[in-house]
Amino acid sequence: MKKYRSLLLMLVPAVLFFLLFAYIPMSGIILAFKQYDYTGGVFGSPWNGWDNFKFFFNSGDAWRVTRNTALYNIAFIVVNNVVQIFAAILLFEVAGKWFRKITQTVLFLPYFISWVVVGAIAYNLFNFDVGTINVLLKGLGMQPVDIYNTAAYWPVILVVVSAWKTLGYGTIMYLAAITSIDTEMYEAAEIDGANIFQRIMKITVPNLMPTVIILVLLAIGNVFRGDFGMFYNMVGNNGLLFSSTDVIDTFVFRSLTTSNEIGMSAAAGFYQSLLGFVTIMLANYAVRKYDKDRALF
Repeated sequence: MKKYRSLLLMLVPAVLFFLLFAYIPMSGIILAFKQYDYTGGVFGSPWNGWDNFKFFFNSGDAWRVTRNTALYNIAFIVVNNVVQIFAAILLFEVAGKWFRKITQTVLFLPYFISWVVVGAIAYNLFNFDVGTINVLLKGLGMQPVDIYNTAAYWPVILVVVSAWKTLGYGTIMYLAAITSIDTEMYEAAEIDGANIFQRIMKITVPNLMPTVIILVLLAIGNVFRGDFGMFYNMVGNNGLLFSSTDVIDTFVFRSLTTSNEIGMSAAAGFYQSLLGFVTIMLANYAVRKYDKDRALF
């Protein structure tokens, strides 16, 4: 045990982090079953059974936010992974070490840009009066587009922005997986006369599948968890766009800040976590049935 003391000490910050910010806050789950009042606090407020859940499901918002959250995350998983795999394969096949490094750096930069900045960029692009896009349209003699008041545009915008922002991070992960593939396989394929497309489809893609499955499984666990930073900073609290942009996280935030419905917010959060748990268990079960070695557990 003594020889592992330094390693155990290195684990302490991570354990404390999860303890303080993940496990201890889980005690607040009881708020989903209470009628919260500020005098009683979390543990002194009266119990109200399933009333908060009934309130949430009868509000008319439950189906909308659940549908939006799930559909957005499914689109993010599919589009982001396809784009990242394509970029990783392209970088791997491109000759030139310096070009590859510079391209990786450029692709990775958006990952470090906060959603507040991305939201500001989007506002300057899409604003009806002074946005770059509408200024160009007016200059060409065309009618401006009221993007911030038209819900139909936002699914495409958000999917594209998500793919752009996460491109560098995912590309590096897939590129690392590709570079770990035995080079002798590529050399043998070249000797056999395989072209670049055949090498990609017969060697690269099959060997990437374990990495893809793990990353997709981890992402599926968050399929009912919307990226609050993205949705709130890109769209804001715009009621005209709720039909296509309101997700569980923004709904919970709005319930807390505008309606002060702490109990219903806790119920919605518990409902979200339960859906995520069930989803990842079902996805892992499906992978185990297909290939036990590629499942998470």
